[in-house]
Amino acid sequence: MSSTTTEWQEEQLRVVELNKVITKRISFLQDQMSGSRSEIVDVRKNFWDDVTVNFEDAAEEAETFASMKQQAEILSERERSFRHMEQQLATLLRLQQSPYFGRIDIKEDGSPKSDCESIYLGIGSMLDDSGENYLIYDWRAPVSSLYYDYGPGPVKYETPGGEVRGEMTLKRQYIIREAQIKSMFDTGVTIGDELLQEVLGRQSDAQMKSIVATIQQEQNRIIRNEKAKLLIVQGAAGSGKTSAALQRVAYLLYRYRGLLQANQIVLFSPNPMFNSYVSTVLPELGEQNMAQTTYQQYLEHRLIRDFALEDPFTQMEYTLTSHDEANYKARMDGISYKSEVAFMELMDAYTVALGHSGLLFSSIIFRGRAIIKKDLIAEQFYQMDSKVSIPNRLNELTKWLLKELTRLSKLEREKKWVDDEIELMDQDAYVHAFQELRKKNKFTESSFDDYRAERDFLAVEIVQEKFKTIRKRVKQGKFLNVPAIYKALFQGKGQVQSLVKQSTNLAIELPTNWGAISDVTLSSLEAGIMPYEDATPYLYLKEKLEGFQTNTTVKHLFIDEAQDYSAFQYHYLKKIFPNCKMTVLGDYNQSIFTHSGSGNIFHALSQLYDTSETEKIVLSRSYRSTRQIVQFTSKMIQGGDQIQSFNRDGAEPAITKFDHEAGLINKVGEQMNEWITSGYESVALICKTAEEAKKISLQLQAICPEMRLIEQETVTFQKGIVVIPSYLAKGVEFDAVIICNASSEVYSLESERKLFYTACTRAMHELHLYYTGELTPFLE
Repeated sequence: MSSTTTEWQEEQLRVVELNKVITKRISFLQDQMSGSRSEIVDVRKNFWDDVTVNFEDAAEEAETFASMKQQAEILSERERSFRHMEQQLATLLRLQQSPYFGRIDIKEDGSPKSDCESIYLGIGSMLDDSGENYLIYDWRAPVSSLYYDYGPGPVKYETPGGEVRGEMTLKRQYIIREAQIKSMFDTGVTIGDELLQEVLGRQSDAQMKSIVATIQQEQNRIIRNEKAKLLIVQGAAGSGKTSAALQRVAYLLYRYRGLLQANQIVLFSPNPMFNSYVSTVLPELGEQNMAQTTYQQYLEHRLIRDFALEDPFTQMEYTLTSHDEANYKARMDGISYKSEVAFMELMDAYTVALGHSGLLFSSIIFRGRAIIKKDLIAEQFYQMDSKVSIPNRLNELTKWLLKELTRLSKLEREKKWVDDEIELMDQDAYVHAFQELRKKNKFTESSFDDYRAERDFLAVEIVQEKFKTIRKRVKQGKFLNVPAIYKALFQGKGQVQSLVKQSTNLAIELPTNWGAISDVTLSSLEAGIMPYEDATPYLYLKEKLEGFQTNTTVKHLFIDEAQDYSAFQYHYLKKIFPNCKMTVLGDYNQSIFTHSGSGNIFHALSQLYDTSETEKIVLSRSYRSTRQIVQFTSKMIQGGDQIQSFNRDGAEPAITKFDHEAGLINKVGEQMNEWITSGYESVALICKTAEEAKKISLQLQAICPEMRLIEQETVTFQKGIVVIPSYLAKGVEFDAVIICNASSEVYSLESERKLFYTACTRAMHELHLYYTGELTPFLE
């Protein structure tokens, strides 16, 4: 219902008056910051002038330390105050443009009928000059939840003082730009269609933006959930999963300020480009960005010295393009098996068996010879009590090895190579040796004894330096040959089964084609390449043997595109982040990677935590695309009839057949240029594979010179025309999309249905599908 002219004028007057207050405070704050900046510069410049430095005795040293500490604390306090003012200024500058987006009028139960409080909601809080009354409430404040969860009528909300009940007499929404009300309307329970239409009807920006004004009731449940240890969000394409997750981060940082820091929150995103895509959201909400990484980057960090790691996109490219019929089935079966908990159970049994026999060690090599042989290391290990865990026994083995190195280093001092090294030493080393010996009164009247003392001193220095690297490697546990131990899993058809049976009396079942799976795996490992599906199992085995390197500082873990992780990977993540709450967001209809395993990963994931600690929220309404695009794409997948479209109209998706590829390419170029000319900011040509994207981009260079090819290494998301492989487009949206070739020749396997659906659902306003030959059966 539209508001009256009088109400509009009153509301506009409030905006104008509020804008004056904000502008005044900005000016005051900028003056304060200017003075504070000068103070900080002065303190830094004159730091040592104001410190009394005297080390003559203990008392003077203590006074010097106290003086330095005092100056450091003054500087730290000034810098802290300046950072706080910076944050305040950033919030005020945002409020100056758009002070608030909503208003609710609340009358608490038991209060007089005339006693009705108007609450205005914005992206930050603001008090009046007295500091007692709120002019604007932060959207994350407890009372603000009423705006998202209720319409006019009875309401209740939690406060630090307990539950408050009352009645909402008004719910109003605004679109304010540069202190002018552009739109204003009263609404009911859900966010008004007018506001969503205005926001969603805009062209896509180069980055995701925070749209706190349009948070829906079910998204608000995600954002403000504080109880669940595992929060699962299953959401249709374009349902606002990622947006809600990022706003959840902002809410948690606000709700637990002082207890929770941005660096205690980690987001695992699908690819580096996605990090760039969402990078502006938290700063827009006045918060620092959390740690963002990809699972691939985490694996690379852990595996950097052992193997070259295949990434999931290379694995995906293999599954889509491989013509190696001999090994293809074995690789696919291997990927599926290594993704399941059954393979983790095999690892557990294998580790128990290794406690009795089978651990492989590397000899300690010095100057080309084994000074401690691997067989001796193994013998020493298995002499220890088998009831003691492997990590604890390895710790004891490390101590033994370090003692052995000390003993062996003493023997090395008398070797000829040490004399050769002494001969080659420069004059400074001799002077250093002379001074050290003189300090220790090691010189005698006999020149021979003096020479011997000098030679022995230099020998110790040389040998210690040479042994330093070896001792470091021993302390790091490099004597345990984990790569060889992992390879041993796949060597010999029944070797693993017999080892486990012999050591643990457990019977394990392997896939019927385990021999073929083992051959394919070993082929890669022997070449120094770690297949992506083996990376997590390898690290799990490594941690089981050496002891888990758990991260106890991370309190919240967010996983986007959760359907692309395997059950094995989730179990591993829970072990290395034991104290954190987990928020996972995904859509099983966009599960495109083979390594994510069979079945619904969300079901497997829910088994990680107790039922009482788990909550699942389903988002079935899609806001990204027009009604026509949602209705078109929902027919491609099972259960698509459950997806609800937002009532935003647009052009029907266009399907066009071409007689030859040249005509298709020309039309692609013409259409993308036309879209950019008409005002669309982001246009994408989505190809099935990277191979296809590279080929098409070369053909389009002359027609679309501004076109940009998106590859695995691309780390920034920019507006304009892009050519992108289907699996890299996940999680990102574009104003208009062309599916490069929707033919049955390109998309025909049932395993590719979700990949095709994912590509089509990237479009916000327009979707065109071009093809040659026969149309894909997914559109029948």
